[in-house]
Amino acid sequence: MFGKILNFLDKVLTFFEEWTLFISVIVALLALFVNVVLRYGFNYSLAWSEELVREVIIYTTFIGCSAAVKNRSMIKIDASVQLLPKLKIPLTYFSNFVTIIFSGMMIYYGWLMMALQVRTHQKTIIMQIPLEYLYAILPLMGSMMLIRTIQVIHQDFNEQRAKKLSEK
Repeated sequence: MFGKILNFLDKVLTFFEEWTLFISVIVALLALFVNVVLRYGFNYSLAWSEELVREVIIYTTFIGCSAAVKNRSMIKIDASVQLLPKLKIPLTYFSNFVTIIFSGMMIYYGWLMMALQVRTHQKTIIMQIPLEYLYAILPLMGSMMLIRTIQVIHQDFNEQRAKKLSEK
């Protein structure tokens, strides 16, 4: 049952990650392309395109964190695992535990920062986007990373259990 829930969440999150990353990068590329054409072709520059690209880079970085956990592409040092292969399993679980703590901090502190933006009614300078929309990515990313880390732990646990059963 738990595995079915994780598989469903995996499909939902994968769909969300892929499409939001695709659409946001396309929008940023189009805005930059139009700005370059206008700047060099017509000696006119769009002020909002640079702000849009900056916000898209921030957004894609945070959404990419969730995808990196799923693909096991997080930055890590594996020299100790290569020197002592028996440390691979404990270090993997320790890494997942640290990721869960980080995810929890992003959910909690991201929520606080977003709530602060709601109270202060701040907006971006040029496009006038309310900052609570931009800060909402923090708890969203923390939640997505938490779900992805639980999925990775579940996969690792099932692989270890299958390996032990095959050795018997």
